[in-house]
Amino acid sequence: MTPQRYLLAQAYNNAWANHRLMNACRMLSPEELAAPRTGFFPSIIHTLNHILTVDWLYISALEGQCVGAAAFDPEIPFPRILDLEREQRAADRRLIDHCRQLDRDTLAAEVLIPRESHVQVERADRILLHLFQHQIHHRGQVHAMLSGTSVRPPQLDEFFPADPAEQALRRQDFAELGFTENLIWI
Repeated sequence: MTPQRYLLAQAYNNAWANHRLMNACRMLSPEELAAPRTGFFPSIIHTLNHILTVDWLYISALEGQCVGAAAFDPEIPFPRILDLEREQRAADRRLIDHCRQLDRDTLAAEVLIPRESHVQVERADRILLHLFQHQIHHRGQVHAMLSGTSVRPPQLDEFFPADPAEQALRRQDFAELGFTENLIWI
């Protein structure tokens, strides 16, 4: 598997995991979403918004027009789960589209990220790896937070096994997302 195919598969898996997590969180009341919880951020809705705002930062940087600190103002741009879900899905699509266009040169290209005291310069491949790790880390926190709610946390640790029985388990999610096995792997 080439680095480009690997990162594209990661982008699809990222979108699928976000979809599954949002489906579960959508079943919570606004009070449960905002309730104080143990995690790096103090609530489910806060953590989900952080995932999105960091996506905005890095995806815009990868696209060549980094939004910088504006990505984090306000800190919780979407207190309603349906609005957050819509925006997260849009960010996930942007990331998939970006990864579809990767080649050796774009992976090695320098990406500029304005910080408070300096401009961070990183290779695109390193930014993508960081972004996927960031998503996994915070989705895991939301997953743990869900354990203390009325909603069962969804399974998020599968990575598209080829087994037909496993494919059947994700068929509905893929239909909702407009994904197919061939779209991801061919």
